[in-house]
Amino acid sequence: MTQRILKLKGVSILSIACLTLLSFTVKAQRVISLQQAVDLTLANNLTIKQAVINESLANADYQQSKYNMLPTVTANPQASYNFGRSPNLTTYTYSSQSFLYVNGQASVAVTLFQGGQLRNQILQNKLQLDVNKSSTAKVKNDLLLNVVTDYLTILTDQDLVIAAKQQIDLAKITLDRAQKNFDQQNATMADLAQAKAQVSTAELNLTNAQNQVDLAILILKQYMEMDPATEIAVEKPDISKLTNIRTLYDATEVIKTAFTINPDIRIAELQQQTSAQAIKVAKAAYYPTVSLFGGLGSNYSNQVKQKLLGQTAGSYQLVGIVDGTNQQVFTPVKIPQPIYSANYPFFTQVSDNFNQSIGLSVQIPIFNHFSARTSVRKAKLNYQNAELATQIAKNNLSKTIIQAVLDLEAAEKSYLSSKQTFDSNKEALNITKQRYDAGFVNTLDYNTAVTNFNKSQNDMIAAQYQMIFRSKVIDYYIGNPITL
Repeated sequence: MTQRILKLKGVSILSIACLTLLSFTVKAQRVISLQQAVDLTLANNLTIKQAVINESLANADYQQSKYNMLPTVTANPQASYNFGRSPNLTTYTYSSQSFLYVNGQASVAVTLFQGGQLRNQILQNKLQLDVNKSSTAKVKNDLLLNVVTDYLTILTDQDLVIAAKQQIDLAKITLDRAQKNFDQQNATMADLAQAKAQVSTAELNLTNAQNQVDLAILILKQYMEMDPATEIAVEKPDISKLTNIRTLYDATEVIKTAFTINPDIRIAELQQQTSAQAIKVAKAAYYPTVSLFGGLGSNYSNQVKQKLLGQTAGSYQLVGIVDGTNQQVFTPVKIPQPIYSANYPFFTQVSDNFNQSIGLSVQIPIFNHFSARTSVRKAKLNYQNAELATQIAKNNLSKTIIQAVLDLEAAEKSYLSSKQTFDSNKEALNITKQRYDAGFVNTLDYNTAVTNFNKSQNDMIAAQYQMIFRSKVIDYYIGNPITL
């Protein structure tokens, strides 16, 4: 009795441990809804982050083009110690000497006219920034569609897994019945082997379906930049809401709406506008550049020891008068002498040597190896290319939307047809099973009914999600939020 109690306690402890482990596994598995998958993708995906960086680079170019309108201010301080034969700054004669020389210059310049290049460059960079913003939106939209597509793939494959498990159960029931009939000599070895083959086929289908689920979940993790080792499960929406979807669209109206909101068209049109602006930028090279400039400067040399303050008074003596002109002629009695200060300090010398300048500069292009003309021609060709690219983008989008509308109509018909086939095969299987149990149908006919039922079930599941996906594609093109 004691051993039995201990045994029961052991079983209880083992059961509790298993339940605890199972509970931990369930808690460790993160359930992801479609909205969470979209949010995580938008927040973590590296392709989106790269697009945002490119957008920031374009914004930096745009801001810099506006800064180019501001004046240019430069300062050039310079100090040197000179030795050897050099000019004397006081006597302006050459001699061997060593001295310190300090020179400083500051200048400011502003472009008054440059053929409109600066202003047109600002407009071009602003358009390029809009291109990058639209590219970022396109990357997000494309990833959003990919996430929804993969999410639907997971749901499809999970339903196929469930169907495969049901088919295994059905195949095992068939095998059990075949085994009993064989034991009772009411079936042949071939009937038993065929039943075993059906079980193997159903198990293989389950393995393939589970592999497809694992692969689709891995792709979803990659979109979300999630660790592949993280255990996740997708939240399955209400299947009744998935079947209540719109399937009738006017392709012309869809195309009209898509032309106004589709990122591909938006990017192509902005690229065309950018190319048109580039022509104006290139034509600016034909015009002269007018600039206003000003400068300040001063210098110091320790070679200049004294500052000239003035000179002493001189005296002159009249020596005669020129005949005819009566001009008086004087001769110096006392020659004036220069008066110097005791020293010439640094700041005093810099102040005395302070100078200013202001001027107007005009640069007129006369011949530049035809580079300006070549740039204009290339800009015009780029515009023509962008114009063609815009039309090609519209044509491709129109074809894609028309095909998407036709695919949706075909998917709906396929789903309705596959559903009717499934219902018929389900009813046929029930009838065949009843007749098989009563001995009126042989094993081959029953296995055929099971195979037809399994295939129609898989076809109906795939067709249902295919119809949902086709409808979501249309939602994507007309700008509707993609939800399940």
